[in-house]
Amino acid sequence: MATSDQNSRDPLNHVPLPALILTAAGAIPFLALAIAPWLDIRPFGRPALEPLSLYALAILSFMGAIHWGLAMAKPNTNQAANYAASVIPALVGWFALIFLPAALALRVMAAAFVLLLIYDIRATRLGMAPPWYPRLRVPVTVVVVTALALASLAGASP
Repeated sequence: MATSDQNSRDPLNHVPLPALILTAAGAIPFLALAIAPWLDIRPFGRPALEPLSLYALAILSFMGAIHWGLAMAKPNTNQAANYAASVIPALVGWFALIFLPAALALRVMAAAFVLLLIYDIRATRLGMAPPWYPRLRVPVTVVVVTALALASLAGASP
């Protein structure tokens, strides 16, 4: 049985440094745009919820698309669930952005990030994603969901 010390030294369990750095960089717009409405800052001359919603949709689409890549890596198996998981987050985000008030759209996208995280953890347990993937996804999902919730509260204020 592997100990946690052995697992921490296993290179397959380490988040690659470029993935860690780029993920952290990708979280910066979430944080900045979530704080902006509370400070009455209008990035790009528009309410912060607009660019935040667009960015959330882009990242949600990107995160879902990872499952398309995972499905393509195993072409001789039934990958219907992965193909669906790659497209559904983008559709949910698009629907929320187009048809819901901004604050509610952010909450729906936050929920989509959480559901996608659950699917990502499942994919890792099934050996479809690298063992380190949840170590990358969990903290950034906490940051993203917190940022979207914080911004949605600002957008819901009178």
